[in-house]
Amino acid sequence: MSGRETRKIAYPLKKQSLADFKVGVDNAIFSVDTLQNRLLVLLVMRHDEPFLGQWCLPGTLVRNGESLEDAAYRILAEKIRVKNLYLEQLYTFGGPGRDPREAPDSFGVRYLSVSYFALVRFAEAELIADGVSGIAWYPIQQVPELAFDHNKILEYGYQRLRNKLEYSPVAFDVLPDVFTLNDLYQLYTTVLGENFSDYSNFRSRLLKLGFLCDTGIKVSRGAGRPASLYRFDAEAFVPFKDKPLVFI
Repeated sequence: MSGRETRKIAYPLKKQSLADFKVGVDNAIFSVDTLQNRLLVLLVMRHDEPFLGQWCLPGTLVRNGESLEDAAYRILAEKIRVKNLYLEQLYTFGGPGRDPREAPDSFGVRYLSVSYFALVRFAEAELIADGVSGIAWYPIQQVPELAFDHNKILEYGYQRLRNKLEYSPVAFDVLPDVFTLNDLYQLYTTVLGENFSDYSNFRSRLLKLGFLCDTGIKVSRGAGRPASLYRFDAEAFVPFKDKPLVFI
């Protein structure tokens, strides 16, 4: 035998038929309640089988002629009124058996879920009740068992959100146009946990980076010293765009 390795090629025993797919979009919509230091996710209750009466992420099947992103925005528009938000495609979940409707005695169709995650301003977000569907903000630590594989989608979205906060200006998409450094710090601690950084180091690092603009306006909250109001400078952030761990 020569020293060259030979590799066996695995041939299928029989040709399998192509799967028939339907494509859905599911949104993990997050918001930060800074007054109560809670990270929230929007859930809706199912009123149809499968998983009748069970909570799930807001979702929809994609319509003819509709893009995935348009479907994601349609979900948002049907469930929540908000002016400022961040939306990003997350991941495609399509493993066999993720939806009971795949069974031969049901529809016999595979269901793909192209998931998105969104971050919205809690103070401005108005939930839309459609008369019969339950809809509610749930603290991330109190989410129940969800329909389908939505707990897995939610976990994936939560991790993406945490990662985005570390290296991107996503937080400024949901903060007011002007904010205090404590407002920003509170958002970060709510999502990442109180041990991610102490306030002094967080404040020092952000101010040195130079993409926060002091408006010269101060605001009094409680008995403490007046706090400066800052504005995010998108142009000044450009040099940091592709660098990891910019904020912490």
